[in-house]
This record gives sequence, C-alpha cells and structure tokens, in this order.
Amino acid sequence: MLKKVNIKDEVDSIGGLYIYKKVGCLNSHMLSVVQVENRTLDFHLHEGSDELFYVIEGSFQIETEDGLLRVNEGEFVIVPKGTKHRPVVGPLTKFLMIELEGTLNKENSGDLYED
Repeated sequence: MLKKVNIKDEVDSIGGLYIYKKVGCLNSHMLSVVQVENRTLDFHLHEGSDELFYVIEGSFQIETEDGLLRVNEGEFVIVPKGTKHRPVVGPLTKFLMIELEGTLNKENSGDLYED
C-alpha cells in the first residue's frame, strides 16, 4: 500500500529538539527527521554506509578533515562511508536524514526516537 508523507509536516510535529522521528524505510535505509539547535556533535564515522543530510529549513555546517561545508535550506550533502565528520548547528535547523538502519550514532544523538 502506498503512503504519502509530507516531510515538513512530520518535522514540525516533533515535540522538541534532538528527537529523531522515523518517517519511512527505503530498502534497508531509514528516513528520519529531526530538529536541532546550538549543537556540535563529536567527530565520528560510519564504516558500513553513506549518510545523507537534507536541510528542510535553516542551515548548518558539516565538518570533515578537509574543513567546513555550509549546507543551506533545500540542499543536501552525502557523507561517504568511512569519512570522519561532525554536524555543526547554530540556529534551529530541520533535517531529513537517510542512513542504513542501525547507523544513527546513539551516543551523539541522545538516543531519542519516535516511530
């Protein structure tokens, strides 16, 4: 059965910051939305899969060993597997993330999920 999802409505329905809400699965990849503000995660890497950050609203920087890259509303960045990185978020930013199920770094995320 087909299910239509409005990403903006889903992220706006989250009741707080740093809560990852699962909005779909694509093969073995999880699609989740989250709202983040004034947070810099620790450097980490994912050995098994790439990771996609799509900015629904706001902007942030992704830091790698090569420096900082700003990603603005309507843009996305794919972090290749094995790439040491960390998101750097100032003002409120809303994301769609796509990653291999089980990849989300729970130590960095706060381990908050909604299905």
